[in-house]
Amino acid sequence: MYSNNDLDEAVAAGAISADSATALRAFTERQRSTPAVDEEQFRLITGFNDIFVSVAAVILLVAVGWIGQWLGNSLGLAIEGEGPSFLAPAAVAATAWGLALFFTAKRRMALPSILLLLAFVGGLFAAAAFALVMAIGATTLENNEALGGILAAAAAAVATAGAWLHWKRFRVPITVAAGAAAVAALAVGLLVAALGDRLDNAENAILGFVLLLGIATFLFAMWWDSSDRARITRRADVAFWLHLLAAPMIVHPVFTLLGLNDGNATILEGLVVILLYVAIGITALAIDRRALLVSALAYVLFALNRMFEQFGAVELNVALTALVIGSALLLLSAFWHQARQAVVRPLPEGLRARLPVIDRAGLVSQPAA
Repeated sequence: MYSNNDLDEAVAAGAISADSATALRAFTERQRSTPAVDEEQFRLITGFNDIFVSVAAVILLVAVGWIGQWLGNSLGLAIEGEGPSFLAPAAVAATAWGLALFFTAKRRMALPSILLLLAFVGGLFAAAAFALVMAIGATTLENNEALGGILAAAAAAVATAGAWLHWKRFRVPITVAAGAAAVAALAVGLLVAALGDRLDNAENAILGFVLLLGIATFLFAMWWDSSDRARITRRADVAFWLHLLAAPMIVHPVFTLLGLNDGNATILEGLVVILLYVAIGITALAIDRRALLVSALAYVLFALNRMFEQFGAVELNVALTALVIGSALLLLSAFWHQARQAVVRPLPEGLRARLPVIDRAGLVSQPAA
């Protein structure tokens, strides 16, 4: 099975012509009876070997982390003597980079590359955080939210730098989203540091800030999307992961700030949730990204469940909720392309020019980014 990115690389290497690649894509679309641009494709696994290598890599990384923790305790390089040691995540990050030199750079395996990237960036963040806490002293951080925010921001800065280096070397699509998440963590850490003792009364301010960061991430994802409206290069994969990151950063603060996440939902609040979900669905159709729908799914399930309870269907509330939502999502999936046409065609030309194309016929292959 070959991905769009594989075809682009084959064209770049001269193995096949651009016209042949375009003809192959068109044939595949006709066979599926659904335009590939609406399939929201991204490569996760190319065969069972991806799973095999991923399992082996996880086992190795756990072992390396365990040994690093043992060394840290033995050498006295752990928080308060027997706590977490920065050697463990540092060893994980170093091992992940080394494995990526083969499995990502040479073998170009999708799932292992994703896991190794997450291990590398996460390992850098944890190593920096543990090292700073050990240097300053864990007791210094007690009841000191400002200092904790500064340390978190510093660790996030290290992770951001690591994500940038990883992107420059390996170009794994999820790396950009990992870097964006690190930047968001850095910004939230600085906000926490600025709030200091007022942190306990600033939950809404933090949620609002996360919402702004989510919107910024969404716009960044749309920038990547607009540069590959036909979704035939690596840029579309980068945008996919950014949308996956942006969705919960937008959805959770919105529902929480509206008071729809307090464990109780009235009929009116349930209707608000459904209306918001419809608006989110229209947005998802317009940008051709399902991540928004998935991120808000838990909220609408809870709201419908509460509504059925209040209407007296206590015994069947879960079943009725699942029936309604499951049927609606399957129906939307079956007619996704037609629904997109209904949503996108009435939009202004300037806006349509920035959204993924509805019909890719006649478009030529773009060079891989």
